[in-house]
Amino acid sequence: MKNRLKVLRAERDWTQADLAQQLDVSRQTINAIEKEKYDPSLPLAFKVSRLFKLPIEDIFQDEE
Repeated sequence: MKNRLKVLRAERDWTQADLAQQLDVSRQTINAIEKEKYDPSLPLAFKVSRLFKLPIEDIFQDEE
């Protein structure tokens, strides 16, 4: 699944650790999502959406 997480995080000058702490996940989870090696769970995707105040579709895109 494609995502804009790294760009959104960089726009706010957040490290992966900063974002991980806010989402209550590990830094490794953020790294795996950004590298598109891991698709977040639906609850985590909603947390990301709320944190960035964006619809999920603006952050995560299906690769179809």
